[in-house]
Amino acid sequence: MTDTVLDRFLRYVVIDTQSDPKSKTQPSTEKQKNLGRVLVEELLAIGLSDAHLDENGYVYATIPSNVDKPVPVICWCSHMDTAPDFTGTNVKPQILSNYQGGDIRLKGDPQQVIRVADHPALNDQIGNDIVTTDGTTLLGADDKAGLAEIVTAAQMLVDNPDIKHGTIKLLFTTDEEIGRGVDKVDLKKLGAEFAYTVDGETAGHIEDETFSADGVEIIIHGVAIHPGFAKDKMENAIKIAGNIIIRLPRDLSPEGTEGREGFVHPTGVTGSMDKAQLGFIVRDFDEAGLAKKEAMLEAIVKDVMTSYPGSTYSLEVKEQYRNMKAVLDRHPEIVENAVEAIRRAGMQPVRGSIRGGTDGSRLSFMGLPSANLFAGGHAFHSPLEWVSRQDMERSVKTLVELAKIWAERA
Repeated sequence: MTDTVLDRFLRYVVIDTQSDPKSKTQPSTEKQKNLGRVLVEELLAIGLSDAHLDENGYVYATIPSNVDKPVPVICWCSHMDTAPDFTGTNVKPQILSNYQGGDIRLKGDPQQVIRVADHPALNDQIGNDIVTTDGTTLLGADDKAGLAEIVTAAQMLVDNPDIKHGTIKLLFTTDEEIGRGVDKVDLKKLGAEFAYTVDGETAGHIEDETFSADGVEIIIHGVAIHPGFAKDKMENAIKIAGNIIIRLPRDLSPEGTEGREGFVHPTGVTGSMDKAQLGFIVRDFDEAGLAKKEAMLEAIVKDVMTSYPGSTYSLEVKEQYRNMKAVLDRHPEIVENAVEAIRRAGMQPVRGSIRGGTDGSRLSFMGLPSANLFAGGHAFHSPLEWVSRQDMERSVKTLVELAKIWAERA
């Protein structure tokens, strides 16, 4: 069994681990445990004797400290599932060695082209080895790149006892892509003080801020009448739902926003003449922005409903996660140490915000402050997903440097 970060990555991505938001189980799909078992086997093989898979599909392991002074226990975390947005079955990874620029056409579906115009980060990859799919599936770099990088860094620490570090806990989660990644994590068993999710994008980036996120469910009860006798009586719940959706402003949609702008995004519509159900996600970097967008959404619903006096609606808001910056600002050493590690690994550190969330968002508010490190992948959740071998290697080096820095500064 070869053990470079690329070797590991190629082993992991061919294991289908897609999560399922409709499932009520934990993990949402049993197949996620297939990768969990592989990871445990590899962690045991490199000498992490406590590596195990629990009943919820989580993998836990420990890299023991090799210094004789107290060092804060840190955790490295990545998730095993891939997104429901696009199939992860029968992934066929392709390696484009010594990339020399230009668009990349994927041979399994020639209509799928990774265009430099859409992916300018390719301009930084000249001479590197690019991993893509054949265009018929997603790749799973989100977040199997992170898994491969953590396991490879763990092996480097175990195989090189001259690299001094404190205790490092490993946590590999299920169901991150459907918002349940840390629902059943045992933080007491984990025993870490601070954490890093390795789930980011461009090499050199560290993110200490995420969206705050809510889900909104709207249920419309219309008036169902036989269509042959419906004049001035029927109030079709499907049409009411459509009127609500069409009223959503484009400048508050994912396709109409960027940077620090939040959005309201419909994620699902089901219905019949008498009842329709709409699902939304609402995102903003602060809670006041969330509340404003939710009020706007309800105002639209109320206005639409005035044209349907016989119909009713309900609107329920559910908190999903909150901006981790509020927690991380109280522990500046988490980001400071990561910035130094990135610098020592030969990159210019870039601090940023995530237009999304990670397991770290939830962990931070559960009592384990967590920042997000780059894993190197791009174009997540799509058949155009790609990652370079060299960026994965940079992540491994960053993790090793991070372990050293926590020990040095303790």
